[in-house]
Amino acid sequence: MTAICSKFESAMTLLSKRWVGLIIHQLLDGPKRFSELEQDITISGKVLSDRLKALEKANIVIRDVYPETPVRIEYRLSEQGHALKPVLEEIQQWADTWVTP
Repeated sequence: MTAICSKFESAMTLLSKRWVGLIIHQLLDGPKRFSELEQDITISGKVLSDRLKALEKANIVIRDVYPETPVRIEYRLSEQGHALKPVLEEIQQWADTWVTP
């Protein structure tokens, strides 16, 4: 039981960080560049960079670098990241029912 609780806590710690849910939600529509995410979410570049690094480390986001001039970098969800779609949909449904703005 302890291992299950530990994994659950680790997942909740990562997913409950501010902006993480919105970043994942944005990437469900497909790959995006850093500037697109920054603009769509209206998040500071430093915070976005920190969150993307954490999500990349957790194998939820993949960073693709294209050797063009200028260099193009896109972020996309891994299979593990896409597996969060039903979880986010359920949270959205719960929020629509129970959370008052």
